[in-house]
Amino acid sequence: MKNLLILGAGTAGTMMANKMRKKLSREDWDITIVDQFKTHYYQPGFLFIPFGIYTREDVVKPKNDFFPIGVKVIYEKIEKIEPDKNHVLLADGVALSYDFLLIATGTQTAPEETPGLKDKLWHKEIFDFYTIEGAIALADFFKTWQGGDLVLNIAELPYKCPVAPLEFVFFADAFFTERGLRDKINITYVTPLPGAFTKPRATKMLGELLKTKNINIVADFTVAQVDNDEKKIVDFGGREVKFDCLVSIPTNLGSQVIERSGMGDDMNFVPTDKHTLQSRDYKNIFVIGDAANLPTSKAGSVAHFAAEILEENLMCAIEGRPYTASFDGHANCYIETGYGKGTLIDFNYDTEPLPGSFPFPGVGPFGLLKVTRTNHYGKLLFRWIYWHILLKGKEMPINSEMQMAGKKL
Repeated sequence: MKNLLILGAGTAGTMMANKMRKKLSREDWDITIVDQFKTHYYQPGFLFIPFGIYTREDVVKPKNDFFPIGVKVIYEKIEKIEPDKNHVLLADGVALSYDFLLIATGTQTAPEETPGLKDKLWHKEIFDFYTIEGAIALADFFKTWQGGDLVLNIAELPYKCPVAPLEFVFFADAFFTERGLRDKINITYVTPLPGAFTKPRATKMLGELLKTKNINIVADFTVAQVDNDEKKIVDFGGREVKFDCLVSIPTNLGSQVIERSGMGDDMNFVPTDKHTLQSRDYKNIFVIGDAANLPTSKAGSVAHFAAEILEENLMCAIEGRPYTASFDGHANCYIETGYGKGTLIDFNYDTEPLPGSFPFPGVGPFGLLKVTRTNHYGKLLFRWIYWHILLKGKEMPINSEMQMAGKKL
């Protein structure tokens, strides 16, 4: 009996457990998935919590709901990967051997990496919304806040869901306008990027949206420290931005098990071939989702498209065939812009977001780089798709490779 071991039961790991259980014979292959936590979070939903759109119950389900029959599940902390021995050590002392290993250990926020961020004002006047605790604390704060300087700051690249900070300030503009407080609140978007986003066309479009909504942008700002006493953030060049409420996107790091195993880069992300998704250092190890150091967004859509490529290439590796699939870095993201509207971007390693229609050329129904109500409904619909289709590894009518049909150069 051979063993496929999956580390991490988040979005990527759960999808791969479902896909590979259908592919591999139960008579020949055991599949085991390991994760220390039993709760699955719909992380895109965290954005909606501070504004009272979602509650905790909307974004939380037991992980057991999504594992297929025939996959062994172990809830235990992973202590260390020993790739030269083809086994993984768990915190309880158990050693798991494998023939092939899938690393899907994700990324976690690390607010302690920024001096002063996780200090006396943490979850009082300084918040994150990339954790369930931070999102709920911010929702409680907004219920009674009467105004001042609202600052959103991105600490460092890369981070999960690159468009979420933009969505947050767009939501905040609409939320406080509807509550009659917008004229009392100054919103500032502070980013280490030179503009609103990483790609030129999207940056131009999103930057114009920020300007239209009277949201200030402070670019090329890499935060060095947070001063809790004077309530300001300071960058390495000495620039300062004052706040009354600071919403931080903390530094994101890969799992500590990657660091303990000596398998990662300086941010604990695993060096991975960006096309085959195979570890650069070990032929029987593959990496998917946020755990990989791929030059693309750390987002659920990337994990979804990559899963189809990895399914094919893993079968090639198992059967001793040359790899027949190549990941192009495909990502797409719905972007909430407030007032019941949204936009959509679709891109890959080589092609920036372009205007057009998605997923069907000329038909849509979603508009690329357009602000429409349909795009907003697409974002809301995705939560149902996530729970019922995507996590369970079912097919969706969207090609894993980015398509140029329907896009306008």
